[in-house]
Amino acid sequence: MHAVYYELIKEDSRSGARLGKLHTPHGTFDTPMFMPVGTQATVKTLTPEELYAMKSQVILANTYHLFLRPGTKLVKAAGGVHKFMNYNRGMLTDSGGFQVFSLGAMRKITEEGVMFRSHIDGSKQMLNPEVSIAAQEDIGADIIMAFDECIPYPADHDYAKTSTERTTRWAKRCLEAKTRDDQGLFGIVQGGMYPDLRRYSVESLCQMDFAGFGIGGLSVGEPHHLMYDILGQTTEHMPKDKARYLMGVGTPDCLVESVNLGVDMFDCVYPTRVARNGTAMLPTGRLVVRNAEFHDDFRPIDEHCDCYTCRNFSRAYIRHLFKAEEILALRLLTIHNLHFLLEFSEDMRSAIREDRFPEFRNNFLANYKEKQEE
Repeated sequence: MHAVYYELIKEDSRSGARLGKLHTPHGTFDTPMFMPVGTQATVKTLTPEELYAMKSQVILANTYHLFLRPGTKLVKAAGGVHKFMNYNRGMLTDSGGFQVFSLGAMRKITEEGVMFRSHIDGSKQMLNPEVSIAAQEDIGADIIMAFDECIPYPADHDYAKTSTERTTRWAKRCLEAKTRDDQGLFGIVQGGMYPDLRRYSVESLCQMDFAGFGIGGLSVGEPHHLMYDILGQTTEHMPKDKARYLMGVGTPDCLVESVNLGVDMFDCVYPTRVARNGTAMLPTGRLVVRNAEFHDDFRPIDEHCDCYTCRNFSRAYIRHLFKAEEILALRLLTIHNLHFLLEFSEDMRSAIREDRFPEFRNNFLANYKEKQEE
């Protein structure tokens, strides 16, 4: 058995929603789950204790960033990423592939891997399956990801086919390069917006011995209806006994729709990034607390939220902090937004457990969309 494995607890009889447990060397965690992003071995502005308080389970660190700074050998010397950042629950590292492909003209893709220039100092670097796996083994997360190419949107079928076939060959190289038995390696399904390529990718990866599967190349600029269509045509071919991780998705409407299609795990920088820009996440949509209308609004961000921020501070005060450019503003909204998504994930799990997920989904989307359209 893999060091990381998924246990299916319940399937919803009226949707694709799944209740499960993800077993890792640092604990067993409930799915569906949202995973806060700690790109550089820190969830921006927060301490591990604050993450524990909001019932954070698995969090992410980014191989590309740690590879360039401080270097993965230093993380290894510190005893691995859990000790380095003092977080003793689940950890996942992505392969660095998405960040490298985001560099555009600063990188060159070959069968060997990707040659790129560091965004920090311009130095020439190589990331490929072997380098990525070695770096992730140095970092020491519980879950590590195969090195893949994230296909841009739009992309024609020929490009997507060539890329997906290369990602499949890279996946095999990742498995061959892996040496640690205490980490679970996930393959990543690609295929662009083409159902035939998505099916090919799933079937090819299922012939290899992965602990679970990421679903990549979605939420890259395509309209939501297309994302859900391709996602549904992807998950229907995926094995039921392995975790399904939709990479880079983090708004509640996308979470509930994707859980409806059988997804178990999510991550995204959205809640922390918009918090730093003065935006709070609510069950009805977004609230831009920096706006002048909240100058003398002494209500909490959300009167129904029990996070530290909403229990203690008003919209007026948080707006004042943003206007004064105080660091506490970023922290307070980050706490609220992550608490919101983690609690939303818990609410989805309860709805699946209690056989009311379709009703939960419909009620949420009705209120969320109605508010967004106002």
